[in-house]
Amino acid sequence: MNAAAILETSLSPEALLGALLGIEAACGRVRDVPKGPRTLDLDLLLHGDAVRNTPELTLPHPELARRSFVLEPLAAIAPALPVPGTGLTIMDLLAKMRR
Repeated sequence: MNAAAILETSLSPEALLGALLGIEAACGRVRDVPKGPRTLDLDLLLHGDAVRNTPELTLPHPELARRSFVLEPLAAIAPALPVPGTGLTIMDLLAKMRR
């Protein structure tokens, strides 16, 4: 199952990622195989207009524009959401993928 959520937070992108990883761990996720099967996968796709490219965090999520299973639920709740650094919205990315 894939889903998207929008939330307000005072956490920095890095702190929010840490919280998401903590939730995964609390739910029993074990990261023993890179890109392997997972019981729960919480990705931080966007964080306002933040752009990051560090070993720990890349924003916008580096695979966002190539994953219809991510774009479709996100477009259902925020089609006009701008994707920082691209000049495009979520719906624009989804439309490009569908071409």
